[in-house]
Amino acid sequence: MTNGKGRTALVTGATDGVGRVVATALGKDGWRVLVHGRDRKRGEALVQEIGHAGGNATFLQADLASLVEVRRLADEVRSAMDRLDLMINNAGIGTAGTVAGRQTSIDGHELRFAVNYLAGFLLTYELLPLLKAAAPARIVNVSSAGQQAIDFSDVMLTRRYSGVAAYCQSKLAQIMFTIDLAEELSRSGVIVNALHPSTYMNTTMVQRSGISPMSRVEDGAEAILQLAVSPKLEGRSGLYFNVLTEARANPQAYNAEARRKLRTLSLELIGMKR
Repeated sequence: MTNGKGRTALVTGATDGVGRVVATALGKDGWRVLVHGRDRKRGEALVQEIGHAGGNATFLQADLASLVEVRRLADEVRSAMDRLDLMINNAGIGTAGTVAGRQTSIDGHELRFAVNYLAGFLLTYELLPLLKAAAPARIVNVSSAGQQAIDFSDVMLTRRYSGVAAYCQSKLAQIMFTIDLAEELSRSGVIVNALHPSTYMNTTMVQRSGISPMSRVEDGAEAILQLAVSPKLEGRSGLYFNVLTEARANPQAYNAEARRKLRTLSLELIGMKR
């Protein structure tokens, strides 16, 4: 792995599962790691663990189900750093809890769309100046092979709710955002790629969904770290990987009009103009 000395990485959802493994690996390789999570106790324990291994880490607490909290997280990063070399949008929620019905974020948006996609959309745009200042820099969006085309007449699934549909459309939205953002950043020195890290890793998210794990978090971490630091990805952007191999996402990801609709809606929801 490329030595991270003098470089800073932000990893969201870093206190558990594959995010924890990735954050630990970056810390061991000399990166200063900004560890994001909701649970302060777990976050500070990870920071201490990275420190004991000779690394440098800082915990940043935020609930990504709130756009106010996302903006506060961005403010904390900006107050601590004047550049950001790597951003890994890993935080997310699965289908656990959806049997009881549709769930919403603090802002009233469908919960999986809000946490898995919209929070990362907002946080990325808030921190783009820091990423551009560090160019060459990278953004990695941790998506999934579970993808479903977005129904733009009912994005928030108010008519026919399914937890699986909510999760799958949020993960496709991440990939659509990746492709659009790659085009926007084409001359900036910042690359952005997305991936399905591994199938049903042994994470808390998978276990809470009642699914038997099929792969290890270490497998997923290896795939994420490839996009994060491998020289093979230099200058390559707007791609989707299935674990370690470049792949094709759901066809809607390559529909420019669908991506335009998603971008317009997303900017409206976060109250931003671009």
